[in-house]
Amino acid sequence: MNYSADYTAMDREALMQAVQMRMSERRFTHVLGVEETAVALAKRFGGSIEKASIAALVHDYAKERTDEEFQLAIEQGPYENKTELLKYGNAIWHGLVGAYFVAQELTITDEEILDAIRLHTTGAAEMSLLAKIIYVADYIEPGRKFPGVEDARVIAFNDLDQAVAFETKHTLLHLIEGENLIYPKTLETYNRWVCGLE
Repeated sequence: MNYSADYTAMDREALMQAVQMRMSERRFTHVLGVEETAVALAKRFGGSIEKASIAALVHDYAKERTDEEFQLAIEQGPYENKTELLKYGNAIWHGLVGAYFVAQELTITDEEILDAIRLHTTGAAEMSLLAKIIYVADYIEPGRKFPGVEDARVIAFNDLDQAVAFETKHTLLHLIEGENLIYPKTLETYNRWVCGLE
């Protein structure tokens, strides 16, 4: 992998170690799969390889934190509608609040990277190229095995926007079938990327 002068192989190694200490082996294997996929998508669509690597490595940094840690971070952090946010669980918190942990503990302050972490499970109506790359890479990384994932992989390397739409539609169907709470931003993502609402 080629890195700019700002992001060396040594930097990547140190970041990997910091991330690995915070998660199970299974989760870390997933993270490496997301990084591999994100870098390939960045190359395909002209994104920053360095930012794709960093965002992928840290996207699940907070995934295995306790509910108590998240609740404390929400109560102390700069979040609007804290009472509303507390109704959701790790599936939402590990992205949205996880960006806060990444900024605080890993001192990663690049707002594009932090935003990609925040949005990697919900998406948004407005997403940067990097946010779309991480959103899609998380869904299609090599360890994922579910009906339709091969179709998603083909779509992803042909049209990133269509991949966002495909993932959003199928994620929403999965949430509805499981009678799960749906975070409002997921509906916003659906309306924009599936239905074309500007």
